[in-house]
Amino acid sequence: MDYDWLIIGSGFGGSVSALRLTEKGYKVGVIEAGRRFEDNDFAESSWQLSRYLWAPMLGLRGIMNLTPFKDVFIASGAGVGGGSIVYANTLYRAKQAFFKNPQWVELANWEQELELPYAMAERMLGVNTVPFESPGDELLQDYAASIGTESTFCRTPVAVFFGEPGKTVADPFFDGEGPERTGCTRCGACMIGCRVGAKNTLLKNYLWFAEQRGTEVLPNRKVVDIRPLGASDGRDGYEIRTRSPGLFGGKEQILKAKGVIVAAGALGTNQLLADCRHAGSLPDLSDTLGQLVRTNSESILAVSLPDDSRKLWQSVAISSSIHTDADTHIEVVTYGKKGDFLSFLVTLLTGEGTRWTRVLSWLRSAVRHPIQFLKTLWPFGWSRKTIVLLVMQSLDNAISFRARKRWFGKGVRLSTEQDATKPNPTYIEAGNKAAEWIAEHTGGIAQSSVLEAVANIPTTAHILGGATIGSDAEHGVVDQEQRVFGYHNLMICDGSTVPANPGVNPSLTITAMTERAMAKIPAKSAALQ
Repeated sequence: MDYDWLIIGSGFGGSVSALRLTEKGYKVGVIEAGRRFEDNDFAESSWQLSRYLWAPMLGLRGIMNLTPFKDVFIASGAGVGGGSIVYANTLYRAKQAFFKNPQWVELANWEQELELPYAMAERMLGVNTVPFESPGDELLQDYAASIGTESTFCRTPVAVFFGEPGKTVADPFFDGEGPERTGCTRCGACMIGCRVGAKNTLLKNYLWFAEQRGTEVLPNRKVVDIRPLGASDGRDGYEIRTRSPGLFGGKEQILKAKGVIVAAGALGTNQLLADCRHAGSLPDLSDTLGQLVRTNSESILAVSLPDDSRKLWQSVAISSSIHTDADTHIEVVTYGKKGDFLSFLVTLLTGEGTRWTRVLSWLRSAVRHPIQFLKTLWPFGWSRKTIVLLVMQSLDNAISFRARKRWFGKGVRLSTEQDATKPNPTYIEAGNKAAEWIAEHTGGIAQSSVLEAVANIPTTAHILGGATIGSDAEHGVVDQEQRVFGYHNLMICDGSTVPANPGVNPSLTITAMTERAMAKIPAKSAALQ
């Protein structure tokens, strides 16, 4: 065997798994499709597409992967450190309804089970509350006051080292054992890539310590197949085939490991396991694979102000939030001064409708407000004067991934399908009202996500589920310890196992769930006895 455990993916689930298994004495390897970025490797501007967007077929190997489907437009991370290098640093605990969801409520007292893992995750990720108020926070507070929910306003718990702006100091989180850190300069570019060194990415904590203790990280390798060696249930280990991501893929490499942890993110894991199931490599995967896919029931909107005098960018990516009702959570977001490329993802605000009526409504708005429409087409300066609204709901909505054979090449392609009884929302009225209010009170232009406006397709950065925890193979893909039903030493530790909608940014919950799963694995010395 090349490794005791081979981990596919280096995001929250993968990095936690790597550290904890290495600490237990196992030889661990981590395969990552993306490249490794040092702080100064990140894009200086979102226009530097080769360092910002992930599209290896086009030669782009950045940190942001944008994937359109019929029912959802997904933004996800790419690179060593996974989503942590591109996410908005935001680390809330899940809402109460999450722990009581019928999908897993009978398996454990989840609020109690995850209490210590949450605390461990918060310590490792360096969670602290944003210590300042930004101009976007003031607008959000004013809106909350106008609808009577000002008491729900709160500053965001984030994974950022604030310190003295721009000053580099010895590790402040782990008694000097971690890397040097530099204080946040409030440039707002957390989701373009933090070039300052203030963002607590996984390369500053979990993955840092995993590599220090012997974990080997193998970047620029995409896993294309997982196949048991010997016994079909994997008890004799696994063969993992990899290629370089891109148009041609290069030479195939084969690695062998006693155990495998799939942590490729919800989208990557669903795609890989669907390929393995339909190719016959892992034929006994549960029939529920691809079901109960969640999106946090999101809507993303924006308001562009007449000018940049308010300095909306002078903050961290997400600095505060409010609740408009018990189920609806709104956060203010910025991409900093140099996120103008993202302006192509928004357009004039549209209201509720179907796939056909919304595009007609959008066209009507463009005709009625031609000046505003033309302004939305001009990207330069957009991010300096724009406040983005991330709207999430804790409702129990879902879609499914369906695997269909590719017309060309090997494997399957995923498509989406709305859940018949609890479909994912394509419009959230509370979000539109907030955008309209802010636009009215600032003289700005309210905007919807472009695919939501013209195709009734919502956008999410929080794709979850598809390989969920369940009581057995008829109800899920993994058990309560995140072990794949029907196989030995095959686990899934990422957002795909999350069985319900957490109602907030899910990174902390994924980290805590993985901490719990890793605590169940014995040390190597004990496993050999």
